[in-house]
Amino acid sequence: MKSQQAVLNRVWSRLILEELSRLGVRDVCVAPGSRSTPLTLEASAHPALRLHRHFDERGLGYLALGLAKASRQPVAVIVTSGTAVANLLPCVAEAYLTGEKLVLLTADRPPELVDCGANQAISQPGIFAAHVVAAVNLPSPTAAIAPNWLLTTVDQALSAQTRRGGPVHINCPFPEPLYLQDEVIDDAAYLTGVQPWLATGLPYSTKQSNEPLPLPCEPALYRQRGVVIVGSLSLAEAEQAKALAQQLGWPVLCDPQSGVSSDWAYFDVWLHHARCRQVLAGCEVIIQFGAQLVSKRLNQWLQQQVTQHGSRYLLVSPDEKRNNPAHLSQQQIVAPISAWVAAQAAALQACASLAGWADELLPLIDRIPAVIRQVAQTSTSLTELDVAQAVATLAPTADLFLGNSLIVRLVDMFGNIHHQHVFSNRGASGIDGVVATAAGVQRERRQPMVLLLGDTSLLYDLNSLALLTHTPQPFVIVVTNNDGGAIFDLLPVPQQQKTDLYQMPHGYDFRHAAAQFGLQYSNPDSVTALMAGVARHIADGQHGLLMEVSAPAGQAARHIQQVIAHVCSL
Repeated sequence: MKSQQAVLNRVWSRLILEELSRLGVRDVCVAPGSRSTPLTLEASAHPALRLHRHFDERGLGYLALGLAKASRQPVAVIVTSGTAVANLLPCVAEAYLTGEKLVLLTADRPPELVDCGANQAISQPGIFAAHVVAAVNLPSPTAAIAPNWLLTTVDQALSAQTRRGGPVHINCPFPEPLYLQDEVIDDAAYLTGVQPWLATGLPYSTKQSNEPLPLPCEPALYRQRGVVIVGSLSLAEAEQAKALAQQLGWPVLCDPQSGVSSDWAYFDVWLHHARCRQVLAGCEVIIQFGAQLVSKRLNQWLQQQVTQHGSRYLLVSPDEKRNNPAHLSQQQIVAPISAWVAAQAAALQACASLAGWADELLPLIDRIPAVIRQVAQTSTSLTELDVAQAVATLAPTADLFLGNSLIVRLVDMFGNIHHQHVFSNRGASGIDGVVATAAGVQRERRQPMVLLLGDTSLLYDLNSLALLTHTPQPFVIVVTNNDGGAIFDLLPVPQQQKTDLYQMPHGYDFRHAAAQFGLQYSNPDSVTALMAGVARHIADGQHGLLMEVSAPAGQAARHIQQVIAHVCSL
C-alpha cells in the first residue's frame, strides 16, 4: 500500500531523530523541500529539538556550523535532495578540518529514480567524499528491516564522530508518497522489538573508550628555554595554556583566535626585527596548544626553529588529526588541554625553569602600539589599520567573530585581544558562510556579537543577512570595504593581471543591502564614530547593525609595510 510507505518514511525519520536527540543533538537546521518532508515534520514534532530555518542551504550549513562551534555538541542539518545537498559541501569541508560535529540528514530519491532522468535526482552517496568521518547510505524505509538495525547504524556513525570529531552523513532515500492525509500512524507492531529502548530515554547502543589520563612531561623539559604558542582554542583552554606559560616565565605567543593576549603581542610584526629573531632563536622547546595559526611569520619561525635550530616541538590538542602543515619533527599529545596542563603541576614543582630568558625583547615590543597609531594617523579618514587596532576596546563584553582573508591578518598583526570569546572559520579558511556561521554562534551563546569581515566575504554571504533581521541580542557587522580582494596586495600575483583577475573591484557599497534585510546602517569616518556606534548598539540594539568602513584599495598593504619598516628601525 502506498500509504504504508508514507508511514514507514515517517517512522524511520522519527527513530533517527529520537536516537540523535539521545546522543546529544539539540539543534536541527532545516531548509524548505518536499523530499525531506518525513524528516522535517518529525523534527518539528520532537519536543527536545530546537528548529532553525533558512531558505539557502549553503547558509543553513554554516548556521549549523556556528551552532556546533559554540555548543561543542552535534547539530543536525536537514535538506532535500539534489543540488540542495551539494550546497552543504563548503561547510562540511570546514567542519571536517576544525572538528565541528554536524549530522547531515540528506533526503534522496529512491535508487530506482537515480540515473534515469528523474527530476531533482543526483548521485548523493559519497558526495562529501573524504570530508566526513562516517557516511551511511540508508536503504529506502521498509518493514523488512528491523528498527534495531537502523538504531545501531546511527549509533555506529555517531560513535565515530564522538571519537574523531567532524561531520557525518546519513543519506535517506524516501519513496513517495511523502505526505500523510490525516491518517493515524500505527507503528506499534513494527516497533515491538525496541519497546524497552523507547521506555528508557537512553541511546540504543554505546561505545566507551577508557583512555589513560595525560602524563606530565619529564622535568628536564621545563629546565630549557621555551616558547608557548596558543592557537585556536576555547577561551577557557587558552587561559589555562597562557597560565602555564606565565608560570614557566616563557614567552607566550597568542593567536587572535584564542581570545587572549600577552606582553608578547604583535609577533607578526616584531619577528621581522633581526635582534628579535636572534634572541628567540635560543628557544630549545616549543609547546603549541591548538592549531590553525593565522600568522605566516609565526609559522615560518616555527619551521626554522625545528629544522635549523633543532628545537623540540610539542603539539597539545584533543584533536587526533595531523596538524603539522610543514611536516616537522613533532610530538603530538592528544589530550584535553585542561587535563594536560593540570598534569604538568608535579613536573613544574620538580624543576626550576629558565624564566624570563627572552625578556630583553619586551621594551621593543612595548613601543609597537605607538608605531601603529603613528602610521594610522597619516590618513585623515578611518582606516583598516584603525579597525584592527580598535579590536581590543571595540566591544570587550561581546563575542567576536573574525572573517578570513585580509581582516584576520590585520587583527593578528595589529590587534590585541585580552579576554574575549573569539570564533572563526580557519579550517579551510574560506570567505563563504561567514555571516551565517557567526549567526549560529550567537543563537547558541545568546550574547552580543561583533563580526569583522571584508567586502568580498559579505557579498558572498549576502543571503545570510536574513538571519540577522530579528536577532534577540545585538549583532554588529563591521565590514571593511576596499573594493575587492585587497589580500592580493600582500601576495606576489602578476601585477598586470592583479586588478582584473585577482582583486576584481566591484564598486558596490552595502547601504541598500542593509535596508533590504531590515538592518541598521552607518558609515563611520573616524575611530570615535566607530567605537560610539558599536557601543550604542551593544547597549540597546534589537536588530542587526551593519557598519561599513570605506577604505582606498592598497592602503592596508602600504600601512603594513610602513609599520614593519618603523619597527625594524627601532
